[in-house]
Amino acid sequence: MVVSSVSRFASRYRPTPLATLPPQLDPNEYQWSPEKRRAEAERVALRSRLKRDFFLRLNDPRRTELLEDTAVLRWDYARRQNVYSSHRFTPKSSLLSLLWGAGPFVFWYYVLKSSRDVSTRRSINQKTQQFEKKKQESSTTYNVRTATM
Repeated sequence: MVVSSVSRFASRYRPTPLATLPPQLDPNEYQWSPEKRRAEAERVALRSRLKRDFFLRLNDPRRTELLEDTAVLRWDYARRQNVYSSHRFTPKSSLLSLLWGAGPFVFWYYVLKSSRDVSTRRSINQKTQQFEKKKQESSTTYNVRTATM
């Protein structure tokens, strides 16, 4: 008879004086009947047989066909064909969809627009300073010319 790992380790667990027994290891939390233990043992045995069979077929050197993993097939079915039952729009999922769908576009628009504005402002300031400098130079030379004449 196969005993689950929880009950096997629960029998050896001793709580420290300052800590209580976790509910997962507390034998009073669950009282398994012999039928429930037998069913658990059958599930573990079936799972181990399926796993052994899968790995034997996977590691067979004479294998020519593609070996399909049933867990991957179930996941793919839930992801593609059975979308509505595996996903429903809630306020949280709608907000996350909007955030991850439109968020990157808004972010990059802001980054590119602000950098363009900064560079435009900088070039306008430089042109204004150059214009002011030329204006001062021309007025200075005019004053010098009129003063000498």
